[in-house]
Amino acid sequence: MILIRLAWQSLISRRLTVGLTVFAIALSVALFLGVEKVRTGAKASFADTISGTDLIVGARSGGVQLLLYSVFRVGNATNNVTWESYQDIAARDEVDWIVPMSLGDSHRGFRVLGTTSDFFERYEYRAGRSLVYSAGARFDDLFDAVLGADVAAQLGYQLGKEIVVAHGIASFTEHDDKPFRVSGILAKTGTPVDRTVFVSLKAIEAIHVDWTGGGRSRDTVSADEVRQMELAPKAVTAALIGVKSKLQIFGLQRWINEYPQEPLLAILPGVALGELWDIISVAETALVGVSAMVVVTALLGMAAMIFSGLNERRREMAILRAVGARPWTILILLMTEAALMSSAAVLLGLGLLYTGMFVARSYVDAAFGLYLEISAPAGRELVVLGAVVAAGTLVSLAPALRAYRMSLTDGMQVKV
Repeated sequence: MILIRLAWQSLISRRLTVGLTVFAIALSVALFLGVEKVRTGAKASFADTISGTDLIVGARSGGVQLLLYSVFRVGNATNNVTWESYQDIAARDEVDWIVPMSLGDSHRGFRVLGTTSDFFERYEYRAGRSLVYSAGARFDDLFDAVLGADVAAQLGYQLGKEIVVAHGIASFTEHDDKPFRVSGILAKTGTPVDRTVFVSLKAIEAIHVDWTGGGRSRDTVSADEVRQMELAPKAVTAALIGVKSKLQIFGLQRWINEYPQEPLLAILPGVALGELWDIISVAETALVGVSAMVVVTALLGMAAMIFSGLNERRREMAILRAVGARPWTILILLMTEAALMSSAAVLLGLGLLYTGMFVARSYVDAAFGLYLEISAPAGRELVVLGAVVAAGTLVSLAPALRAYRMSLTDGMQVKV
């Protein structure tokens, strides 16, 4: 107890340099834990990109590929699913609901998704959150469009804005004879929904009714004429499925994967999301590594501060030796000072972290769709905090050993 009080008084006497060192370590601790919170939040948000959907069906390819183009709008399908096959799947007793999706067109770099109004009711994210509108509503007219939050924000679109869909991705050929009107804008979700333009499945058929191959045919059909047509889909890109009972998921998945009319693939979204995260987790590891190096650098800075202060404290050490302190007492004193500094830095770092999270959480959620949960440090975080205190104590061992070896006469000498 006497050593702790002595170490504390010594730190108080050097409060400026000690305070700066503690603050530097606290910032590194806050950064490391902040990265950990962001990492776990990003992983949870990634896993919750789509929830409440039991199966995703598309043409036979790879599970990750199907997930990428159907959920993340990245890449293209190897083939489409015929409308007859879609109806066969929809007619199965196990199916509670099914939502078709048709991809292929774009608007100013954003993917256009043809679907039904059920998509806005059935699509869920972040463990059951539903899509909500920040303005307007779903499709009402054949040529209505609903915009994701990022589409509306980046392009500056408002309700009633007329937009033209381009044929294909990064195409200069547009369906300018059949423009769409913005009828709704979705609230921010932090999912690929934000970067998607939604139109009805019939609208996808309508804008392609007078197209053959890669261009418009000579026999053009006006927007008024196309409204009178049946506009039955010929194929869809993928479909989201919800089953009546979770026990029926694997049976339905097997039936779809063995569908005899055409090669199809049914995947479990959670499993495919896990596989995709494993692929991109190298960035997560690199981020944690960089933040760990920041903590190490701050601790080395503390060791350097103790080393540089030894020369100024030689007389202090000599006086302690003169009043009866043993060499090992000097060693323990310096290590106690380092332990107190590390502990104070950890507490201050926690305070900075939670203050920052409390202030920025709502903004991060609204701007990036990343939910940062404010909770007590978990097991891994407690291990990290304990490791910082232990490492801070250990890095002081070298300067403490140097002070241990200082002789009484060396400390009493006056150097000119």
